[in-house]
Amino acid sequence: MTATKGLTTDFVPIPLPDYQEYDVAQMRARAQGFYDDIKTRHTVRDFSDRPVPRDIIETCIRAAGTAPNGANHQPWHFSVIGDPAMKKQIRDAAEEEERAFYAGRGGEEWLDALGPLGTDDSKPFLEIAPWLICIFGERKSTSADGKLRKNYYVPESVSIATGFLIAALHRAGLATLTHTPSPMSFLTDICQRPAHNKPYILLVTGYPASDATIPTHATEKKPLSEIATFF
Repeated sequence: MTATKGLTTDFVPIPLPDYQEYDVAQMRARAQGFYDDIKTRHTVRDFSDRPVPRDIIETCIRAAGTAPNGANHQPWHFSVIGDPAMKKQIRDAAEEEERAFYAGRGGEEWLDALGPLGTDDSKPFLEIAPWLICIFGERKSTSADGKLRKNYYVPESVSIATGFLIAALHRAGLATLTHTPSPMSFLTDICQRPAHNKPYILLVTGYPASDATIPTHATEKKPLSEIATFF
């Protein structure tokens, strides 16, 4: 038990077997195995309407909820939408913003960058895919004593949790799409979240359509030498 500035903090040993040490050969094999799996993840825009059981989505969100975060405030909320009427409402609002974006609001440079991906203002996947997960960052959240408290490192925490969620959904055998209409404040209203919640990503998930394709450009990944520096 540690006292810091008048606060008493309890610590417990890392629960077993939460941490497992491996010999170097096992470490290499496990690291390679994860890389071999995660590199097969692709963003898709063509989804099947095949249903996905809700409990699978719940388990993946639980995995996301284990992500490291500022002060352990866990400043995120996942609004999970499977209702067809609500999905249509989201599509209508998203496409309205996207039409303005592609009509010029996005700027020439940004639109040129999107060109190789073949995207446009039509977003049928928002209605076709079985699940939409709107990921909110909570600038404030309610503590155990019922008080509204400030959260810290919200964008960083939400980004890490989103990465966990995408990896979990991929491991479960589902495809994903990170959709970010700009602006996306309409999601706060549709999902009935308080004003101190900010939508970061609308994650689309389900089975890919049988004829789903991905742009060749998306398969081009930078080599290690361009994404990492070792000192």
